Amino acid sequence: MRLVNERLLPLVLPLGLIFALSACGVVGGGDSHPQRAAAPVQQGPAADYPVVLGEPYTIDGTLYSPVDTLNYDEVGLAALDSEGGDAISAALRTLPVPSYVEVTSLETGRTILVRAERRGPMSGSRFVALSPGAMVQLGGSDGTPVRVRRVNPPEQERAMLRRGEQVPARMDTPQSLVNVLKRKLPAGTLVSAPLAATPTPTVPAAMPAVPKPLAAAAIPPSKHPVATLPSAPTPPPAQAAPDAVAPAPAVPARGGFIVQAGAFARKENADRAAAELSGKVDKAGTLYRVRTGPFSTHKEAEASLAKVTHAGYSGARIYSVE
Repeated sequence: MRLVNERLLPLVLPLGLIFALSACGVVGGGDSHPQRAAAPVQQGPAADYPVVLGEPYTIDGTLYSPVDTLNYDEVGLAALDSEGGDAISAALRTLPVPSYVEVTSLETGRTILVRAERRGPMSGSRFVALSPGAMVQLGGSDGTPVRVRRVNPPEQERAMLRRGEQVPARMDTPQSLVNVLKRKLPAGTLVSAPLAATPTPTVPAAMPAVPKPLAAAAIPPSKHPVATLPSAPTPPPAQAAPDAVAPAPAVPARGGFIVQAGAFARKENADRAAAELSGKVDKAGTLYRVRTGPFSTHKEAEASLAKVTHAGYSGARIYSVE
């Protein structure tokens, strides 16, 4: 047995050496070419960092210095931004990028949450530029007076805005506060009243017609006591007064009402919404408005508004047609 082992020994030693060198080669190869893990995609709160301020800059001769202002709260006119698409984003001149702000229309009180992620507007007197998607959710247009207030929303809402989604609109700002904010606008700024409220003045406008015929009927009896005293108590002129008030449906004669589901930056999105709501697409500037109607009465428009809102278009509004 020992003789056999001595004869095999010269063969066993080289084989063992080869296996040992192979093992070293594998280890060495792994060390010389380490596998690098792919850089993780930033998610969660880290996706909002780094926060950028930047150096001071000048627009139309005015110097703007970016500052991390926690209690930022300003009013002015909004511009329609050419950037941002359907995402709910904005451009501001001095807040850190990104920041989160609530934007309130000083025409309707509607308030939405917006992610400020660009510098601008880079010309003119407008102090904020809203993306087409943000302008649609606000229900405004280029030149709409707004309030912009910095807020610290929960991470769930931040993530929705980062993904380009809409956060449900906030509760409408009370009209009493809206009226106070309007007084802070630059001098000469015109603010139109909410369009949905236009039908209400029609009833008071007809009311003055009631006392006029009564007053006219009361004047002649005092000048002609003999001829007109018997006719003074007769009520025919007064009976005609309800007829003067009754034609309140004078508003539909101006064109009735329409329901605007929204305005879209892309025509294909507007066509899709119109097909879903059985509505029509109407181009206004750079936006495509989707509307239903017209309806002859405000009650019919309200019924259509309920259907449009139920379909997911929470920014839908009723407008009177001139």
